[in-house]
Amino acid sequence: MSSNKTIIKHGRFLVPGSDKPVLNGYMTIEDDLITYIGEAEPVMEENAQVVDGSRLLFMPGLVNTHGHTAMSLLRGYGDDMVLQTWLQEKMWPMEAKFTGDDVYWGTSLSVLEMLKGGTTTFLDMYDHMDRVAEVTGQSGIRAVLMRGVIGLCPEEEQKSKLAEAIAFARDWHGKADGRITTMLSPHAPYTCPPEFFMKFVEAAHDLDLPMHTHMSETRHEVEQNVADYGLRPVAHLEKLGMFTRPSLIAHGVHLNDEEIGILARHHVGVSHNPGSNLKLASGVARVPELLRAGVKVSLGTDGAASNNNLDMFEEMRLAALIHKGVSGDPTAVPAPEALLMATEYGAQSIFLKQVGRLAAGMKADFIALDIDQPHLLPHSDLLSHAVYSASAKDVEHVWVNGKQVVKHGQCLTLDEEAIRRKAQETFESLLKR
Repeated sequence: MSSNKTIIKHGRFLVPGSDKPVLNGYMTIEDDLITYIGEAEPVMEENAQVVDGSRLLFMPGLVNTHGHTAMSLLRGYGDDMVLQTWLQEKMWPMEAKFTGDDVYWGTSLSVLEMLKGGTTTFLDMYDHMDRVAEVTGQSGIRAVLMRGVIGLCPEEEQKSKLAEAIAFARDWHGKADGRITTMLSPHAPYTCPPEFFMKFVEAAHDLDLPMHTHMSETRHEVEQNVADYGLRPVAHLEKLGMFTRPSLIAHGVHLNDEEIGILARHHVGVSHNPGSNLKLASGVARVPELLRAGVKVSLGTDGAASNNNLDMFEEMRLAALIHKGVSGDPTAVPAPEALLMATEYGAQSIFLKQVGRLAAGMKADFIALDIDQPHLLPHSDLLSHAVYSASAKDVEHVWVNGKQVVKHGQCLTLDEEAIRRKAQETFESLLKR
């Protein structure tokens, strides 16, 4: 069977962490894999599609390691509030009205925004996850999906939610040409009683899947955990056995040195959500200390209701800037490290071994930026420009799993006009229910 082959010529390629972080040359893609990247010109086969990369900067697709895609429907619905008030008075009452169709259109809106903005992989913990998986399949994006479960409910409802989470994780893992993988996700230690949380740990062992949860997002949450269980959240989750599974926690804003040590010892990743944490006044995570301790730190947007966009370039820039400002150290998170957090560290945090880097043998998930623009000139340091100057609007082309899904800024797999219309209609309908 003949393979589909694409050769990119005269491109500039970002390879952070290597001896030559900006490589001038060529990249070859066969089916879903990168088969060559280098300065020497490969053999130009007759049947290969050739892309002229001379005005473009190619980089790994961005990896968004924490979010709730359907919450794009609540963008701007509750702003300038602290987390618990925002959740209890604004988000949870509206989310209780969500149907599967609402989740489908909210997810479609988010995936459209992410793909057009250069995000090729996202993590989602939410409800009606079969509809999220449906959008993932249609759009061509890569996703790590899980049924996020709040356990503040009667035991029968807990059992039903757990069964649903297990069934989703089992049924969808490896689907959509392998673009969908799954995890198990109790929402948070403050929304899931210990016995219930432990049932997720047991299920994760049974299914041999990783785990994800919100943790230590606010100071209040940490204090409540100590009051309720006599332990700070990290020690609490360690006691419940979560870290016996490969794990990723979202936020990790309020961690002390001992907790950072525990996370490092158990190889627990942290999804740093700088935009959301700033907007909700949750605080600034101790990212330089986490990185120094060897904790894998990735980047996430969280939902569009607390960000309020899904621009991973903005998260990269924030992650590079705020830690300089807080620490007084301009080297706290340098540009190459911020780029790795948004790409390779992100893929590793969600247990995707072949994603996040431009290299032979890696999945062909990559994007191209139009660098022939005033704010990206002169071409002094293109890696710096990608972190400090670029935005989602600079993305010209996107490939996922070897297939082009965005061309000249237009999504090839989703009906943008229909999604924009249905998202607005859905929001108006939610207000009336």
